[in-house]
Amino acid sequence: MGVVVTLFRLDASIRTHGSASREIADIVEAEWLAARPDDTIERRHLGVDPLPATAWAAAVTAGTTAPEEHTTEQREAVALAATLVDELLAADAILFAVPLYNYGVSQHFKAYVDLVSTDQRAFAQPFLAGKRVVLATVRGGAYGGGTPREGWDHATPYLRRILADCWGADLTVIEREFTLVGVNPALDSFTDQAAQMHAEALKAAREAGRALGGLPVPV
Repeated sequence: MGVVVTLFRLDASIRTHGSASREIADIVEAEWLAARPDDTIERRHLGVDPLPATAWAAAVTAGTTAPEEHTTEQREAVALAATLVDELLAADAILFAVPLYNYGVSQHFKAYVDLVSTDQRAFAQPFLAGKRVVLATVRGGAYGGGTPREGWDHATPYLRRILADCWGADLTVIEREFTLVGVNPALDSFTDQAAQMHAEALKAAREAGRALGGLPVPV
């Protein structure tokens, strides 16, 4: 019997139906399962089950307080941060699905990053060094070079900095723009462009999923 490989998947969309980031992540996951039907997928859905809003502050203050003086809230926050880091360290590969919200990163994912960073194994450490991570991120409009809102995407650069530069992940980013075409009538003139972007994102998702599925089994 081979060694079981684990994929950890985290979703941050607040939508339970029709999520564009989840559509991409579902394809990545499906390709993983096609190659590794007997392996394991662990999940966390921040959009549906968000972290406590006060956990980060409690974990930070716990770091400057003697353990015997920790409040119940501080102890719970420290334990939650450790659990989040444990999930990442235990995974052989990781899949994040994080949409752009109001030109920035999802508040649920930002709270997650902040809390993870309070754990000493993750604080200022590339604790995911070399680990394969796929980020699926989507944007309702278009923010590329030459567009009216070029530079308004303050999420994707942040996500790259955290996942690749700070945490050390071997990062693959799948991006899709114009997800609001067909929803917002003001964007109807971009239907063809949006369809092409959608197709390209799904193709990239299939390729990324196959790459993860081909992850060498640890000896």
